[in-house]
Amino acid sequence: MAGKVRWGVIGTANIARASFLPAVREAGGEPAAVAGRDRDRVTGWARDNGVGRAIAGYQSLIDDPGVDAVYIPLPNSLHGEWAMRALRAGKPVLCEKPLTGSPAETEKVLAVARETGTPLWEAFVFPFHEQMERLRGLLAGGAIGELEEIQSNFHFFLGNAEGNIRLSPELAGGALYDVGCYPVRLARYLFAAEHETAWAAAEWAASGVDLATWGCLGFPGGRRLLLSCGFGRAHDTFSRLLGTGGQINITNPFHPTEADSFEVRVEGREPARYPGGGRNRHSFTPAVRHIQAVVRGEAEPRELALNTSLGSAHALNDLAASAARNSP
Repeated sequence: MAGKVRWGVIGTANIARASFLPAVREAGGEPAAVAGRDRDRVTGWARDNGVGRAIAGYQSLIDDPGVDAVYIPLPNSLHGEWAMRALRAGKPVLCEKPLTGSPAETEKVLAVARETGTPLWEAFVFPFHEQMERLRGLLAGGAIGELEEIQSNFHFFLGNAEGNIRLSPELAGGALYDVGCYPVRLARYLFAAEHETAWAAAEWAASGVDLATWGCLGFPGGRRLLLSCGFGRAHDTFSRLLGTGGQINITNPFHPTEADSFEVRVEGREPARYPGGGRNRHSFTPAVRHIQAVVRGEAEPRELALNTSLGSAHALNDLAASAARNSP
């Protein structure tokens, strides 16, 4: 195809308004349609956020010939069903993380992606960032020796918790699946390996989901991820890469802005600081730009869910199971 890629958004989640739509515009795409179950609500949302059309019903958007690609920011428990429906309709999909709430359901979604040949991405956008390219280049060049350990946080304060979908077990909520998945994906990306061991503990909400989780994933060769995530403290995405010859401290490896940076520290040398931001204003932009190039036939897809999501699903499942065993 040629011209602008026409995006359809399934649902009216805040991340679509705040992160995805600005990136589509920056990447030269078209926010063509948004679907919701309440016609009046979705009509107002489309008007307020500059989306071309409001559509009543998710399936109607998937079937719409005026939509080239689909973004799914629904609650976690709904990701699998609607990703499979879009894939079967031949619509490339960018689905919010985690792809599903279990390895078994993830395998079902990936089987549909494999059968249809339709591209599917899980919305971890940091592998497409300039910052991550610089970090991988430094690691490959031996800037801190061999990478042995990753320490990674993702916390934010959940102010109005009543009725929040993040605290619903039926919607696959909880801190580990909402934000702990980021450190897990980072470790699997940088170690380029599957985990061998998992340990975790958690603080639990009355609803039964985790308010905070902390733990460790062990990787081949004694390498490890130490992670901490939760809903109870100020925003924190600080991460540290520790090697045999030094360390890299990163203020935000996941969604860097112009205010973010990373610092390389090697004993006996002055620390070297690098900007975290890049040419794009919005963190989703590089991923959206790549997907649009794939849809137009201008690029081969990379970071597809087929190659990345199942290992993360197993890691999250193992951490969750360990937390349940180790926490009162």
